[in-house]
Amino acid sequence: MKNNWHIHQLDVNNAFLHGDLDEEIYMKIPQGFAKEGDTRSKADHSLFIYDDKGIFVAALIYVDDVILVGNDTTKIKQTKDDLDTQFSIKHLGNLKYFLGIEVVKTSEGLVLSQRKYTLDILADCNFDGCRPSTFPIEKNHKLDQCEDAPKVDATCYRRLVGRLLYLQSTRPDVTYSVNVLSQFVADPRQPHMDAVYRVLRYLKTTVGQGVLLPRAGGFNLSAYCDSDWLGCPYTRRSRTGYILLLGGAPISWKTKKQSVVSRSSAEAEYRSMASTVSEILWVRWLLKDFNINSKEPTPLFCYNQAARHIANNPVFHELTKHVEMDCYFVRERVESKEVLPCPIATTMQIADLLTKRLGTQQLQFLLNKLGTRNLHARGGV
Repeated sequence: MKNNWHIHQLDVNNAFLHGDLDEEIYMKIPQGFAKEGDTRSKADHSLFIYDDKGIFVAALIYVDDVILVGNDTTKIKQTKDDLDTQFSIKHLGNLKYFLGIEVVKTSEGLVLSQRKYTLDILADCNFDGCRPSTFPIEKNHKLDQCEDAPKVDATCYRRLVGRLLYLQSTRPDVTYSVNVLSQFVADPRQPHMDAVYRVLRYLKTTVGQGVLLPRAGGFNLSAYCDSDWLGCPYTRRSRTGYILLLGGAPISWKTKKQSVVSRSSAEAEYRSMASTVSEILWVRWLLKDFNINSKEPTPLFCYNQAARHIANNPVFHELTKHVEMDCYFVRERVESKEVLPCPIATTMQIADLLTKRLGTQQLQFLLNKLGTRNLHARGGV
């Protein structure tokens, strides 16, 4: 396969679309590829791939925005011309800004950030000149419903939390904080708003921070999972957190409160492990569309010894009856050698970003392990 890769951005003229916008593009875009070799990804139906005789072109669609990436300029031009006859497209040049995400090419690779989006949030809240913070949420402060505290403007609170939710696309460091704050959108109180302001003060410190997709990272997939047992102070539900790395770069992460209360830390960790395995399978499935077939199992790093023991032990016992379905699911994937549970030191667990309140030192240590970059800071790439 050729090594010179090109990434282009296209915009579809809405005046040429009729009816269901998404479905019309999805049905017609394969006509932009030759009939031999074009594929609609089964893992992501908005992704189309052409791969034939060393020529590779992929098209990713979001409503009327399209990203084209490929290693053959002739095939890319042919695809754009065919799409132009269908939709009257506008060629926006090399990919630089897509859905609020800035894409910057550096000597190390591509850096994805949301600097402008972050600055807009700070400006709208008059936080341009606020006192910065080095971490997004108080380390020892656990928010609850705060029913005795004064109420705040619920519309303003919801708008802020909603905007922060989209910021998670390139900022795993604020994912946990935003997940906690989103629990109180129904009846926000002053301590909740103060916590949102703390996140904004942290963003002031790290406006240009983003994710690096390294040029020489390779295609080794790894995953980290964690949970905070009984972490919610008023429902006592635990929180699942996981992050997947491809070639050392974070490509998928999530934090979510578990649907039931776990009776032990092993149960909480195992439920987190099962969610992570589901995401691993989907990413492995997606990578196959790019002819990246991993013969080795994906290492899943979890520091809970009991959870790893349950995953590798085919004999049920008293601890597993409450998570029996998850046990069967994870063990099946371990036995098929798609996933390999691995131990890891607590200080090296990257998924702690998604389940715990971290101080400045540990937060920066884990972000450095993820390879985050701040192009607009002193010493940026």
